[in-house]
Amino acid sequence: MDMKLTVQTFLTLDGVMQAPGGPEEDPSDAFIHGGWQAPFADPAVGEFVTELNRHASAFLLGRRTFDIFRGHWPDQTDPADPIATAINSLPKYVVSSSLSEADATWRGEHPDTARLVTGAVVAAVRALKDEPGDELQIWGSGQLLQTLLQHELVDRFRLMTFPLVLGSGRRLFNDGILPATMRPVDLTVTDLGIVLGTYEPAGPVRHGEM
Repeated sequence: MDMKLTVQTFLTLDGVMQAPGGPEEDPSDAFIHGGWQAPFADPAVGEFVTELNRHASAFLLGRRTFDIFRGHWPDQTDPADPIATAINSLPKYVVSSSLSEADATWRGEHPDTARLVTGAVVAAVRALKDEPGDELQIWGSGQLLQTLLQHELVDRFRLMTFPLVLGSGRRLFNDGILPATMRPVDLTVTDLGIVLGTYEPAGPVRHGEM
């Protein structure tokens, strides 16, 4: 079975996905709200992430997210941690025009699991999707996502939407992407008000009058 391309991301109500994990994660473009996810320590989110990680056959990452992941996950070596085990051991494809093959390596016990994608990104991603497996998962990687959305390459969205509005920061869905209807596959609201939503594209937007 070919791999499905799936997007997993933490979002605010106004669609911001930038730097949920900490102030230094991604302060680009003078973003001052890094770490906005931290006050919402909800175990239901952890359970959701653990479960979706079980479907990963490989990861597709933009350069910035790859650097963030590479700076953290190789140090998480507890074999009982299913998220760290998956991220460290499974293939990671990094899309970058500036990295060299020598630079696109993973630290720790699995140095050969990171692979560089250069050149025609859309064609390369289509080829990856044609490989056997369950899911090719994307975390973060906002700039790469815009390209994938433009070419309708995403098969499933898992959006963890937190009850706050920031008013600035990079967003998942920006002006200019192709309009699309989404089919809700599963929706859950946690005790802290975080919406755990799984959606799949369901064709073009239809119009009418009310």
